[in-house]
Amino acid sequence: MTRIVIVDDHAVVRSGLRMLLNAVEEFDVVGEASEGNEAFKQVEEKHPDVVLMDLSMPHGKDGLSATSEIKKQFPTTHILILTMHDDEEYLFRGIELGASGCILKNAPHDELMKAIRQVAQGDAYLYPSATKRLMEDYMSKMKKGDSVDSYRLLTDREREVLALVAKGYANKDIAEQLIISVKTVEAHKSHVMEKLQLKTRPELVEYAWKKGLIGYSK
Repeated sequence: MTRIVIVDDHAVVRSGLRMLLNAVEEFDVVGEASEGNEAFKQVEEKHPDVVLMDLSMPHGKDGLSATSEIKKQFPTTHILILTMHDDEEYLFRGIELGASGCILKNAPHDELMKAIRQVAQGDAYLYPSATKRLMEDYMSKMKKGDSVDSYRLLTDREREVLALVAKGYANKDIAEQLIISVKTVEAHKSHVMEKLQLKTRPELVEYAWKKGLIGYSK
């Protein structure tokens, strides 16, 4: 029996996946979570074989951060990332952090079952549109012992927030510019600081400057 925890910020998605997976005799959904911190607790309590991990959860810890923490504390737990993005960059970030692969949310049901079976057995799973070049680049990077660039761990929205914070914009101004709530801005800032392992705003500004996200005029 493969024990599964479902992590997604939409209750309807979790409910649908639970019904789908519990209808398969070999699968047992033992827990659910709506964000990364809850996911960690579920893994700690339920000891699942596989975690289906959503990437984008704006009202809590995101999927990439949760993947990193879970793999550090529970290395035998296999993580399969669920994503709406047919984007190699998301796949690369997830694998760097220890995920066994990614599958698109709109994938056929039988493909999802196949993916879960593969990662539960300790194998990797790549959705069909993932390119061979991506894995070749990744393996080459690992063999050379190159360190992971933390900037790659940021979502596109987090990168936008990072640049605006570094340029001196207040939370309210950022919220208005990106058409999101101040609370969401604060959450993104927290994720950025955590992923980049920064403690203060001056450190963030220095990081952004080195990345070429801002410039100083003479």
